[in-house]
Amino acid sequence: MSYEVNIGLQVEEDEVPALREKVGWERRDEDYPTLFERCNFWAVVRDEHDELIGFGYVCGMRLEHGYMEDIIVHPSYRKKGIGGQIVEALLQEARVIGLEVVTVTYDPTHESFYRKSGFLPGGGGVWRASL
Repeated sequence: MSYEVNIGLQVEEDEVPALREKVGWERRDEDYPTLFERCNFWAVVRDEHDELIGFGYVCGMRLEHGYMEDIIVHPSYRKKGIGGQIVEALLQEARVIGLEVVTVTYDPTHESFYRKSGFLPGGGGVWRASL
């Protein structure tokens, strides 16, 4: 079965936290709907029952650089190419709006996935404000 990736499709504020929980991530309910107000665009994949099964987004300042984050695929739908389709759709939208650079941070076990999607590995760091 083929699944369609839609850019900017309406998402209820509890859907992404529920999907995050299904993949074993922290829900981060407090991030939604603010995330949708602040990110450049997002990709949504739904199954035949209209359940959210895939999600990802690119955020930034709408200049030449964007940051791809939270490529999530429901565990029951993994290994079907959905993650790659989400990344491809997000990169295509990045081209359309004129982003010249898109960065992503990933677990080293996912390096081959991102290389196949056209990302080059590079060093980096993370800064977090103390809470």
